[in-house]
Amino acid sequence: MREDIHPDQVRRLAPKEIFQFNCHLGVPCFNECCQDLELALTPYDVIRLSKNLSLSANDFLNNYCLIEQDDEKNIPQVYLGMIDDGRASCPFVTPDGCQVYADRPGACRTYPLGRAAFKTQYNAINDFHVLLSEPHCQGFSEQKSQDAEQWITTQGLPEYNAANDALLDLLYHPQMKVGLSPAQADVFLQTLYRQDEFRNLVMAKDFRSHTMPTPDELSTMAMDNTTLLNFAIRWLRHELFNE
Repeated sequence: MREDIHPDQVRRLAPKEIFQFNCHLGVPCFNECCQDLELALTPYDVIRLSKNLSLSANDFLNNYCLIEQDDEKNIPQVYLGMIDDGRASCPFVTPDGCQVYADRPGACRTYPLGRAAFKTQYNAINDFHVLLSEPHCQGFSEQKSQDAEQWITTQGLPEYNAANDALLDLLYHPQMKVGLSPAQADVFLQTLYRQDEFRNLVMAKDFRSHTMPTPDELSTMAMDNTTLLNFAIRWLRHELFNE
């Protein structure tokens, strides 16, 4: 999200509400939304971007990310590091568009929408969307109409949303309101974001844990980071919360 967005520019969309928007090279403000960014990355974003760049997750974090921790709760936050060009530009933006477009972060795909997801008392996932109407954006003058569901589908968001929703039980656990110890914060980061290191731990012959991968998971996660992430979330719940 851009750092200077104002609450008056955010409006909740009604279910099935149609909005008009499109973005392409011919729009005068093309690439403006890739400047002055504060872009938080989810673990799934890191999976997709590191694969696109043929980097390990560890190398991607070291080369492209800033890692901060909330002073109050000590929860690690991973942000994409921006170029020091006076405009805080995304490192992957070019005059012709995004270099990593096929694997761009979920927040970039969702724009000009924002998504809020939460669990109900019956453990179902509900969500809603808001429309971000920034003054600089001329994409709203384009003659293309859709609702949020159509936008989500065309932008390839279902798999991003599914991976991010899997984190809800962890991120909104009651103990997270208290926060993490420095040791727990380190485990949180190593497990969810440094996937290669966590894979090495799990695949080691002497790996023993209260939460063990199934044989199918073990054979798949050797090559598939999404399966590894799903197991990591389950493993981390036990490590942090004894569940």
